[in-house]
Amino acid sequence: MKEIIIATKNKGKAKDFEAIFSPMGYTVKTLHDVAEEMDIEETGTTFEENAILKAEALANHLQTFVIADDSGLEVDALNGEPGVYSARYAGEEKSDEANMEKLLDALKDVPSPERTARFRCVIAVAEPNMPTKTYAGFCEGHIAMEKKGSNGFGYDPIFFVDSLNKHMAELSAEEKAKISHRGHAIANLRKEWENNVDF
Repeated sequence: MKEIIIATKNKGKAKDFEAIFSPMGYTVKTLHDVAEEMDIEETGTTFEENAILKAEALANHLQTFVIADDSGLEVDALNGEPGVYSARYAGEEKSDEANMEKLLDALKDVPSPERTARFRCVIAVAEPNMPTKTYAGFCEGHIAMEKKGSNGFGYDPIFFVDSLNKHMAELSAEEKAKISHRGHAIANLRKEWENNVDF
């Protein structure tokens, strides 16, 4: 069984990556499996900077090929917020519920047509003594007036995917993998590497 190491401790992200990589015959391992003691600080100001920082830190620590992503929600009516601060939007104690409540409150006077938003993801692929490469993906939609669905994590219950007429949290793992920002970033990675790497 082939392995992919993802520089994350986020269980929701791990599930997303598993849905994408498992059909390709890969086992996904995270920081919990390979470097539980590591706590990589996200000090970048962009998704790309944070993805590179995490991937390179773990690749150098393990001396092996590693993937990391940084992703978040950009809301047009809030000038792109919460952006890179998506996970800590409501405070340093990460809470999906608190983040969603803060966002809904910030948009309480914004009508539905103006609640456009997107999930954005940048994946960094790092290997010791090799240049790090990045791949981006996004998923367009808008912020719903209320939460719906029990799948996914983060802002999924309030993110409405216009193309499917469903909340992100109503999608199965397989459906989400096809249309998500993370799925698109992986697809872009595969397109570039299909002749060079056994993906």
